[in-house]
Parts: sequence; structure tokens; C-alpha cells
Amino acid sequence: MKSVSKLGWLAYGLAATVIVLDQIAKAAILNLLGTQAGSSMPVGGPFSLTLVWNQGVSFGLFRAEHDLVRWLLVAFSLIVAVLLGGWARRTERLAMGLGLGLVIGGAIGNAIDRIRFGAVVDFLDFQRLGFFPWVFNVADAAITVGVVFLLLDSARKEAAA
Repeated sequence: MKSVSKLGWLAYGLAATVIVLDQIAKAAILNLLGTQAGSSMPVGGPFSLTLVWNQGVSFGLFRAEHDLVRWLLVAFSLIVAVLLGGWARRTERLAMGLGLGLVIGGAIGNAIDRIRFGAVVDFLDFQRLGFFPWVFNVADAAITVGVVFLLLDSARKEAAA
């Protein structure tokens, strides 16, 4: 079996960093706001910290209110993380390594919440901007930025072909 590339190790390290930062942030929010959904604290400008127990996937899409769906989402997230981890193992492009690491870390971070709490802890709230209605977390942001890196890598690859 081929060893892990340098950028594969970068992806794994980034995934681990995202998981740790995500779980630290969520613990801090639960400590600060408690566990009551809707608890909120204005921070400044359009930004607030607002606790939302998200039973859906990223940004509250596709609500999963049944326990079976919760465990299917956990399984799906972990399977995706393992498959992406295999892909990351042999990556040789920086944007792909960064994208894979961010998506893996975000998927595992949210899976941890589903296992521990039955829902994902969301708290970053920019709703007062008026055009961004979602409350999200560090893991969601990592997944989103990771997908952007993967798309940029894909576009670069296609342009080179």
C-alpha cells in the first residue's frame, strides 16, 4: 500500500484541527448560552451567538427528526469522511488537500454532535444582515470552504486538460 503523501498528512492534520476547534467552540457556546434553543447574545453589528439544535444537515437543510435518520446521518458522515480520507491519502495538489481536510473535519465534527446530543450545535448567527437566514457552526463553515477549495481544484484541473 502506498504511503500517505505530504499533502495527505496536511489534510489529516487540518481535519483534526477543525474537529478540535469545532468541539471547543461548541462547548464554549453551551457553557455561555446554556442548552435552551434560541438563547442569544448580540456580539456586534449583524453578528450574534444564537443556540440552534440542528437536526438536519448543514445550515438546517433536510430536517431529521426521527432517531433512525439521525443515525443514518451519522453513518453517512463517517462513511464520507473515510472515503475522503482515502482520497486525501494520495493527493498531490494543495487546494485538494485543503478542501478534503476541511470537509473531513467538518463532517466528523457534526457527526460527534449527533452522537452526543442527537442534533448539531449551531451558533454563528448573521441573520440581522437580512439576506443570510441560517445559523451555522465551525464545522459547517469548514465544509463550505472545503467544497470551494475542491471546486477550485477541479476547475484548475479541467482548465489544464
